Amino acid sequence: MNIRTLLTAFTLLISILLTGCQQVTNKPNIIFFLVDDMGWQDTSEPFWTERTPFNDRYHTPNMERLADEGVKFTNAYSCAVCSPTRVSWITGMNAARHRVSNWTLNQDGSQEPKDKLLKLPEWNYGGVSSVPNVPQTVYATPLPEILRQNGYFTIHCGKAHFAALKNDGENPLKLGFDVNIAGHAAGAPKSYLGTENFGNDSLGNPTGVWSVPGLEKYHGQDIFLSEALTREAILAMDSARMQNKPFFLYMAHYAVHTPMYKDNRFAERYEKMGLPAVEVKYSTMVEGMDKSLGDLMTYLIENDLEENTIILFTSDNGGLSAVARAGEKHTHNKPLSSGKGSAHEGGIREPMIVKWPKVTKPGSIINSYVMIEDFYPTILELAEITSYETVQTLDGVSFVPLLSKQSDPSVNRPIFWHFPNKWGPTGPGIGASSSVRLGDWKLIYYHLNRSFELFNLVDDIGESNNRISQNPSKGKELAQILGTYLRSVDAQMPLDKTTNKQIEWPDEVEKFQAK
Repeated sequence: MNIRTLLTAFTLLISILLTGCQQVTNKPNIIFFLVDDMGWQDTSEPFWTERTPFNDRYHTPNMERLADEGVKFTNAYSCAVCSPTRVSWITGMNAARHRVSNWTLNQDGSQEPKDKLLKLPEWNYGGVSSVPNVPQTVYATPLPEILRQNGYFTIHCGKAHFAALKNDGENPLKLGFDVNIAGHAAGAPKSYLGTENFGNDSLGNPTGVWSVPGLEKYHGQDIFLSEALTREAILAMDSARMQNKPFFLYMAHYAVHTPMYKDNRFAERYEKMGLPAVEVKYSTMVEGMDKSLGDLMTYLIENDLEENTIILFTSDNGGLSAVARAGEKHTHNKPLSSGKGSAHEGGIREPMIVKWPKVTKPGSIINSYVMIEDFYPTILELAEITSYETVQTLDGVSFVPLLSKQSDPSVNRPIFWHFPNKWGPTGPGIGASSSVRLGDWKLIYYHLNRSFELFNLVDDIGESNNRISQNPSKGKELAQILGTYLRSVDAQMPLDKTTNKQIEWPDEVEKFQAK
């Protein structure tokens, strides 16, 4: 074979290889930006029909920018506390089915408070597992694993909180991620400050379960945790580019979860407002999270990735309001009622924005509702993955038709919440309960006293008018839907300690009494 023939063959081989790489990299990059404990009102971008004082308090210019460039969802939902939400998106299952119904940490679930009147079920306090037959875990095919099998470079950055200590799911690398940055079993950091080594000792060793792992290069530096995570996420995206792979970045900030720390970069604005010290801290954490979003968006532009990258933004539960905040409890998400841990809207309704270049109309709004488990099939559809198998049943419904304006999957679709557990604090909507929303109506069933709340969310977004007495027929209709669903997924219910019998299903309650 002469040199010309060899050169021709070599050129053809390179062309084939490059073509193959191009086919992979033509797949869109996906950033799933999940904030911890961020309320529906913790932003200068309003998600209601009007601005509120909270929208004027917070400064989130990059959320505004993302909303201007994408589509804003006004009725996006998650679970009322963090681990159920995280397990739902990574498995596509509703919490009633996957049974990781409360926040995880210890293998025996001992972090959950005891209840004097209810015997709480043996829920899956071990969290999610990618291997079968692990006690008190849910076995599932994780979404990142399917993405990885289809050519994606999968990045986990920030809070994991998918599983309990010593279970395989506590490590994101066991759930389909190629890279794990700072993720482990704990759901909060011991410290947000690099000067405090993010809760590690002077040698970089953890001082307890809350110490943030894997960020030793920032120890001793004057840097906030949100900033360190963002820098590491950018380095990981660079790694994907060098490998000529599309990336899936799960940007899961620890912010704005407690403990409250002041990010000095943003403090002056809020101090001038005269806010209480804890609210200054909280507001700076919100703005620091927003800066992270802006930095990622700028990175995409500077590296010619903007047009081929989809961004999905939301939170894992409602904003904290029952504890650790200044001012009146249960009011920090107004006009929504209550906050984190509550079945009321303040505990489950989230800010959500999606930017899909050339598909979503800039500055548009979607009022149809979506649920956190919907992200699983949606992300797979966005990644153009049509052939996949899961060991679990998927409850999520893709909202791609909403983004592309083809149809509305929420029409005639009930969505469900199930929390047969004890969170700790008390307040409106807080307690063991099951809920359903169908159309404009929402029914909450409280396990302890078998009482109900019925709200029309269009007329009464603040859930101040319980209509169960005025409209018992609607209550019975929704109770039947809720009870049928809970039985169909073999949902767990507490026992009444006075009788040692299981709490009745919502459609078994004879008298519809108001809470």
